[in-house]
Amino acid sequence: MKHKGKMNQLYVVGIALLFVYLFWGGTYVGMKIAIETIPPFLMAGVRFFAAGVVLYLIARLSGAKRPVRREWRASAIVGALLLLGGNGVVAWAEQRVSSSIASLIVAAVPVWMMLMGWLGRGGKRPNTGVIAGIVLGLLGIAVLVFQPGKGETGNATNLIGIITVLAASISWAAGSMYSRSATMPGSPLMATAAQMLTGGALLVIFSYFTGDWSRLELSGISMRSYLALAYLITFGSIVGYTAYIWLLKNADATLVSTYAFVNPVVAVLLGWLLVGEQLTLNTLIAAVIIIGAVVLVTLFRSKPQPAATQATLDIQPQQRPLH
Repeated sequence: MKHKGKMNQLYVVGIALLFVYLFWGGTYVGMKIAIETIPPFLMAGVRFFAAGVVLYLIARLSGAKRPVRREWRASAIVGALLLLGGNGVVAWAEQRVSSSIASLIVAAVPVWMMLMGWLGRGGKRPNTGVIAGIVLGLLGIAVLVFQPGKGETGNATNLIGIITVLAASISWAAGSMYSRSATMPGSPLMATAAQMLTGGALLVIFSYFTGDWSRLELSGISMRSYLALAYLITFGSIVGYTAYIWLLKNADATLVSTYAFVNPVVAVLLGWLLVGEQLTLNTLIAAVIIIGAVVLVTLFRSKPQPAATQATLDIQPQQRPLH
């Protein structure tokens, strides 16, 4: 019976991990399809606010306490950096770049985080493996950037899109770094819900000033975009994140951290299969380099840390981008 229970646990872990791999990897293509007929910032705002409401209710039913004022304030700052400056800006940029390129640039967030930690006040020099990962990550991004005439549009607007995603990934990294010392709700699920609620509200407000509301035509929204938005809310934000939270408590930390380099692979493949994005040689080379960099940073940053401490450092929910 004990052996059977352990096997069942392994099956559930495998299914939950598959959810995180596929659902989060698919969010980039989901955004690409959703913004075909829904303005990007408004789409992102509706997505995260709706998901935040559901996660808030789940957290409360699970016994989590309501966030206090200082926790809402910290959540709003993190939500602004991760969701408005991060995810919302990526959605806007996907009007100009492929979901594959966007996913690869965002995959380098751990590289930016390590670089910020190193260069910040009191930062310590990382080990050789992490430095190699940082250099490799920057090289991979350079391969993506310096391919004039390549990409969906074949003109300079593509470069604008790439620079915009770069700015979004830096905002993501800054939000992740800030969340380490911020006063957040004790429940990871409630912390995520608070970030989604505040970030989603900020996105909806910001979308008014970008003209998204004036461009919105409900009659013009395609069923394809509605389905993509439903996917992002349900599977990208609710199911995917719930599976991730469960894995944190029931699976090995190193195994769970593999999402960081599996998600971009899934995103690139789905972009090719579902929306016909062309895979240029530069993109494929950059994919190998960036994923290799994330692997190096993920593996070597754990060397100086005790195992129990490192599990918290590597997989703390507030440190990762919210898909």
